[in-house]
Amino acid sequence: MLNRKQISRRGVLGGLAGVAAAGVVTPVSAQQDPIAGVLRSLNRGSWNDQFDARKDNGDVAATNIPIFSPQTPVFIERAITEYRTITGNGGWPIVPANEKLKLGNRSRNVKILRERLKVSGDIDKNSGNSDVFDTWVEGGVRRFQARHGLPPDGVMGRYSFAAMNIPSSIRLGQLETNLVRLRSMSGYLGDRYVMVNIPAAQIEAVELGKVVLRHTAIVGKIDRQSPILSSKIYELNINPYWTAPVSIVKKDLIPLMQKDPEYLTRNAIRIFAQNGDEIPPQSINWNSEEAVDYMFRQDPGKVNAMGSVKINFPNPHAVYMHDTPQQSVFSKLLRFESSGCVRVQNVRDLITWLAKETPGWDRQSIERTIESGDRIDVTLNEAVPVYWTYVTAWSTKNGVVQFRDDIYRRDGVEQLALQ
Repeated sequence: MLNRKQISRRGVLGGLAGVAAAGVVTPVSAQQDPIAGVLRSLNRGSWNDQFDARKDNGDVAATNIPIFSPQTPVFIERAITEYRTITGNGGWPIVPANEKLKLGNRSRNVKILRERLKVSGDIDKNSGNSDVFDTWVEGGVRRFQARHGLPPDGVMGRYSFAAMNIPSSIRLGQLETNLVRLRSMSGYLGDRYVMVNIPAAQIEAVELGKVVLRHTAIVGKIDRQSPILSSKIYELNINPYWTAPVSIVKKDLIPLMQKDPEYLTRNAIRIFAQNGDEIPPQSINWNSEEAVDYMFRQDPGKVNAMGSVKINFPNPHAVYMHDTPQQSVFSKLLRFESSGCVRVQNVRDLITWLAKETPGWDRQSIERTIESGDRIDVTLNEAVPVYWTYVTAWSTKNGVVQFRDDIYRRDGVEQLALQ
């Protein structure tokens, strides 16, 4: 079976025909021929005529219009009208989740999947009704996955089925709930601002009404939620110290020291009394809560929990944005792993943008300072507004409707919560 990474049947055959006309065709074994799998397939006769008409959906979220744009409420109102029509017409079918579905599969469930994708506009209504998972279906699944914050691999698995089988009436309510949120934030927010969308685990840097940067984020766990807030970023700490809040001392550091007495030393975390004296770890009773009376501070360096930079803004929750030495976490599907702060992928791009109005702090200066290991605070010449918000549904100018899991259960419907 022709896989996703191979070129289309029509393109290959056309190319081979051209080479044959030139008299330079080299015999290729059936095992190596990328066309052979298709030609020998038992499902060969069932493929839609436009087998190789896979749409290049690209990034359906590709837009420079911010989520907090004054236009977004208009876009979401259009989506609400569309979803009211879908719901009034009976909604979409439930796709049985009793088998994994991917390119080349033949199943009666594919027909149901195909119809589901047509109703939500993820594939063309004229894309046939075959029970074969062809490239029309794969393209539709990819588009659906991208709209729901899932890896667009074109394979129907656990998370894709869960998102797909939420009824249209519930999605309609989700849009209506988020319209209220978006209307409250669609006024003037600043010529430059940063927006953290917690359920999407995504950051937008906005300038003059357009998104100039997007960053993947790690946000708070369900039991250590990132708060909703608005503030202004005023300072960057390069090569920062990290001071553990009491909650982390209680929930994390004490249990870790009970298991591994060398944990603090190995991670360059030092303990200080209120008078500034350093306390040796072995002098503390780790089977008690004695440790909460001390300050735990991690030295700057490669293992520092905040990585190369901390982004400061005043707020009553003692949270901030920062780098991390654990870059692999950004590739995870579920990026809700912090203790309330927000970790930023490619953070140096963001701090370069934040500091661009501050003389002497271009990208080269920032990189040199990080490389030096020197502990430096950079006060921004102009504070930049920052908003941590909670938006689980929105729509874009091109009519692409986006949904995310209600990770903190704020939309009021259990089916929308992260399972």
